[in-house]
Amino acid sequence: MLSYSSYILTAIAALLVTCHAQCKCTGISELGTGSGLFGKAGVQGRLAGLSGPSVSLNTELWNVLVNLKHRISRLEGVLFLNGKMRQVGNKIFASNGKNVDFASALKFCEEAGGTLATPTNEEENKAILGIAKEYNRYAYLGIKESETSGQFKCLRGGNLRYTKWRSHEPNGKGTEKCVEMYTDGSWSDKKCNLYRLTICEF
Repeated sequence: MLSYSSYILTAIAALLVTCHAQCKCTGISELGTGSGLFGKAGVQGRLAGLSGPSVSLNTELWNVLVNLKHRISRLEGVLFLNGKMRQVGNKIFASNGKNVDFASALKFCEEAGGTLATPTNEEENKAILGIAKEYNRYAYLGIKESETSGQFKCLRGGNLRYTKWRSHEPNGKGTEKCVEMYTDGSWSDKKCNLYRLTICEF
């Protein structure tokens, strides 16, 4: 049985996917402000000078997207208030509160439309840490050891440009393939079958 926060997290992911699909269909590249959907050059600007069925379709799409944006904002607000969500730049970090092994945590995040949280700077590390502290648990990060012992990479590919290893870590020498965050924000390599908090990024 999924927890309440799991349902909210999944709902947000579903709404974001729906929004993305709707925007892609009309060639709209973003759901933001300025030159995006809600800016002067957005859908309203596109409607100018048009007539016939396409105007009706675009107006309907506009209303759907406005509604989706409102619903997403409300769901995000619930998670923010519960301390289960943090936003840094374009990234959103959120947890379902579950302690599972690495494979299960990754599967949940991917099914929700994201991946395991992977900090790329100090601000993102602090955001993930805030969630880990809220639950007072260690959390898996979206980082794994490569085929070369002692070299760790992001799950989405690429070398780590930012790290926060605890003193004398990583020290598994090929036997500890996964990475966890302690409740002080530092990292350690660990075995992937341990149960740790699931924190996803979107």
